[in-house]
Amino acid sequence: MAKEEKQPALMATYARFPITIVKGKGSYVWNDKNEAYLDFTSGIATCNLGHVPEQVSQKVHQQLELLWHCSNLYEIPAQTKLAEALIQQSLFDQVFFCNSGAEANEAALKIARKYAKDQGHPERTAVVSFKQSFHGRTYATMSVTGQEKIQVGYDPLMSDVRFLAFNKDSDLEKIHDGKTAAVLLELVQGEGGVNPAQKDWLHSLQAICKANDILLIVDEVQTGMGRTGELFAYEHYEIEPDVMTLAKGLGSGFPIGAMLAKGTVAASFTPGTHGTTFGGNPLVATAGLATLTEMTMPSFMEEVKQKAADFKEQLNQLADQYSVITKVKGIGFLIGIEVSVEARKLVTMLQQHHVLTLTAGDSVLRILPPLTVTSREIEYFIQKLELVLIEIQRENKPIN
Repeated sequence: MAKEEKQPALMATYARFPITIVKGKGSYVWNDKNEAYLDFTSGIATCNLGHVPEQVSQKVHQQLELLWHCSNLYEIPAQTKLAEALIQQSLFDQVFFCNSGAEANEAALKIARKYAKDQGHPERTAVVSFKQSFHGRTYATMSVTGQEKIQVGYDPLMSDVRFLAFNKDSDLEKIHDGKTAAVLLELVQGEGGVNPAQKDWLHSLQAICKANDILLIVDEVQTGMGRTGELFAYEHYEIEPDVMTLAKGLGSGFPIGAMLAKGTVAASFTPGTHGTTFGGNPLVATAGLATLTEMTMPSFMEEVKQKAADFKEQLNQLADQYSVITKVKGIGFLIGIEVSVEARKLVTMLQQHHVLTLTAGDSVLRILPPLTVTSREIEYFIQKLELVLIEIQRENKPIN
């Protein structure tokens, strides 16, 4: 049967901006008209070393001439080296590689169920998550995401999931009911509004988990790989999670995810209990290793912390001057700016000044510069943001 009307080839899962990006380098991308944009999205916290970082590019080009894929039925040296490097830089003992953050969180949910059964607690099947969280778009990770807009149309969702209030002490007593296998949370809720966890609350949560052998899983898909000024965000909080998930910034734009676990938990994954075709293949593992090597160079993280602190100070100065900004929040280069207007309006206006940003809900502008951003680029961003704030304030000024 002939089609009456030509349909777009791509499914409409994204409301795309009318910008076609064809090239990137450092903190900038270029559209198909060769116009440059300052990219303070970093591919949604993915290109943490900037676009096409030289150190990663060189290693990937070398690997392209050798081997792209061979499956996990065989030893993959780059994968082993990356796993060893991640273990050396963290408090975990073993790593499972996959292709994305959602897959890493899926693996974490699976190992939590398996661990509970291996420890003689088959009744522990429930997962505790938090309101305003975001953990992925697959069926299971959507089910543990605390945002109704993500779940609309997909009922019935995965059972045995309970959502508690983030940073609310009184909700902590609801964690242990004899059926909870794991608690899953972001240390800074990214998509949900850039909401950092409170340290005392998090310590209380960890104490409950440890006392009852409930796994504490931290989703560091967005917060990991230097985004908060530490290699991993849990380092800010002085906690010891049982499981951590990574993706985004781990591969500098190549699709790689990872689940890291303490040895007692990792032991629950044995041959045949989980797997992946592409996860940690030679190409993405090479990119991941080169990325991690760069981030662990002496003084790299100290420079990130200093630049992020300077940036936040300048944003707070703007907040003091312009009532459009109601709050500046976040950690490191994961920054949220609460505004009194629709945040998407600022995103669109900044694009007109050739600056790319994101939202985190209706009223939060999300700022994710590359960790390699320069002071001059930060200054440029501040100038453009101020122009937008002046324009918005002028629009909203009451007429006498």
